[in-house]
Formats: sequence, C-alpha cells, structure tokens
Amino acid sequence: MTKRFSTQAVHAGEERRKPYGALTTPIVQTSTYTFEDTAEIRRFMQRKEAEAPKEREEYGRYGNPTQQAVERKIAALEGGERCLLFATGMSAITTALLTLLSEGDHLIMVSGAYRRTQEFAREFLPRWGVEASLAPIDDVDALAAAVRPTTRVIFSETPTNPYLRVMDLARMAAVAQAHDIVTMIDSTFATPINLRPLEHGLDLVIHSATKYLGGHNDLLAGAVVGAADLLDEIENARGVLGGVGGPMDAYLLLRGLKTLDLRVRRQNENGVRVAQFLADHPAIERVYYPGLPSHPDHAVAQRQMTGFGGVVSFEVRGDLARTGRFIDRLQLPYVGPTLGGVEGIAQQQALFVSLDPEERRASGLADNLVRYALGIEDAEDIIADLEQALASL
Repeated sequence: MTKRFSTQAVHAGEERRKPYGALTTPIVQTSTYTFEDTAEIRRFMQRKEAEAPKEREEYGRYGNPTQQAVERKIAALEGGERCLLFATGMSAITTALLTLLSEGDHLIMVSGAYRRTQEFAREFLPRWGVEASLAPIDDVDALAAAVRPTTRVIFSETPTNPYLRVMDLARMAAVAQAHDIVTMIDSTFATPINLRPLEHGLDLVIHSATKYLGGHNDLLAGAVVGAADLLDEIENARGVLGGVGGPMDAYLLLRGLKTLDLRVRRQNENGVRVAQFLADHPAIERVYYPGLPSHPDHAVAQRQMTGFGGVVSFEVRGDLARTGRFIDRLQLPYVGPTLGGVEGIAQQQALFVSLDPEERRASGLADNLVRYALGIEDAEDIIADLEQALASL
C-alpha cells in the first residue's frame, strides 16, 4: 500500500512493536554499547568486515537506535535510499563536501546559498586545495559554462535565503549528468512536503532539521539524504569528523516530524495570504515570495513545488531605522535569526550581517528587508498584526 506524506510522517522508519510495548520510539541515551564477551566482539567484527547488515551498535559516534529511526523516516519522506543525521545542518553540509571533494577538485556553488555555506566554500575549502566558483541561480547556460574538467560537485539551495530564489532542478541535474558531477541541494526552506529534489534528478538533499523538520525551535540537527553508495562514504566521514546527532535531539526531531505535513501545509497557506496582503499594501516597497506572479522564479516554483513555503521576505518603504520600528511594533512574531517553527519569527536580516553600512551593502541585503518566517498562527491574526504595525509608522 502506497502511503501518503502525512501517514509516512507519522509511521515511516519506526518499528511497529517498540521496546517495552511503548507507543513512542525510546531515547537510547547512551554513548557506549557493551559486549557480553570477546566472542561477541569477534562476531560483530566479522560481520562488519564482511559489510553485512548491522545487528547491533558499537559506539555512539557510529550510531544510535533513536537516531536511526529518524534517518529512516526522513529517507522515506524524501524518497531516498538512506539518510544520515548530523549535529547541525552546517555539519551535514561540510561533512558531505569534505567527503566528495579532494585536492585539485572544483566546486560550483549556485548564488543565493546560505552565507555560512558560501563562507566554507570561499575561505575553508581553498586550504585543502579545492577551488570554488559562483554561478547564477537563474542562468543554466552560465552554470554549464562554469563547469571545468575538475568540477566534482554543484551545490545549490532552493528556495534561497532570504530572497526565495528557486533553482530549476531538472535543468541543473541535466548539466551535472552530462559531466558526471554530483549535485547537492539544501532544501531546508522547501521541506519534502513542498519539494522532493531526488525526483528531479538530484543526488543529495540537505536539511537543517533544526528548522521545519523539527518545527519547535528546541533542537539542533542536520540531515543528508540520497543513494546508499554516496551515503556510505559520507557515513564513514561522519564517524571520523564526529558530527553525529545526539539521541535527545533525535527523539525531539522524531516527534516533530510526525506533524510536519500538518504544520507545513498551514505555513504554506499563511505564506500565500500574507504575501498577497503585503503586495497590496502601500507601505511595502516589494515582496519576495515564489507564490506571487511578481517573483522572478514563479513559473519554476509552480512547476516543481507543491507549496510555496512559510517564509515571506519584503521591503518596508523607508530606511534601516524605520524598518526597525516596524519590527518592534509587531506583537505576534518573536525577533530572532531562525525559521520553521510553530511560532512566527521576524527579523531585519541586515542587522545580523553587520552594523557597518558598507559591509551590509556588500552583502547584498537591503537595510529595509524583513524576513518573516510564519508560524502556524491564524492568518487573520497575523495580517491584523502586520496592519497595525504598518499603520503606526
């Protein structure tokens, strides 16, 4: 029987009959797994050296039953053969890239990727002899022209932060497949509810599971999903580099995933309604939301996404100070640097980059830009709150 997203979110990856007859998968809170005797160690090592399926765990850095239940569930939601859980989204990205790239290799990073991901490519990878170059998100011909004989990975993000640009994944995959290049996509903003990149021909999907997958702003985690052969390599690197997710965060993530479909659908609805309201408001200069026809990637988003997400970015008419006053007069959202939770969070993103005007301009972020990561509050209440804050300017 083919199970739909909401059913998979609740049931996939977990044993039907759990220890002690518990309904929920337990937190296996241990760093060490003991052996009955040396004979059991021999049996374990024989299976390991023969690359046979694991029957038990060895050490917490290499695996945990709670973590593995999460991995199976995320793999099912993304339609991937395997998933690996990491301590953070950045750990997932850096470990995957360090696994796939070697000295003399070249990485193409598509514009709009998270600034810390770009920083890793620009400032850290060259230390190990890896070159990185940037390609535009909206020009596949330029992407193809950026390919070199040494190109091993193309990395993109969709939708991007904060302007919500959307990569044409099928065209990106076609460029990569023509040159035998591995493709990676950070799909944190989309979630598997709105987009399943593996179905568009990509190789690896990355999530900051801290965001929508967890959904409650109470954990840190990252995930990589894809084919088993690639994941086996990355798993070995995870064991060496040590970025494995802990059992408590895995348990919280497992709990959050059960309501992912419900939460994201509500956030999609809120996103469309808020974006439309803001687009019509005279105090708003511009709205960035792929669900609006005015967005440069609206046609691509319509073609490959089933929902447009719960983040709306927009520019308030005015300067840095006026935009700050608007945010301070909002009563519903919290002010902070994250997204994807049940509570709305708004931020003036330029302030998180620098207090120096020159550095902010160099970042490409407008002083009057607001990123509103919508929660699951009622859309009428969100809009009323926006209305009162804009009216008070």
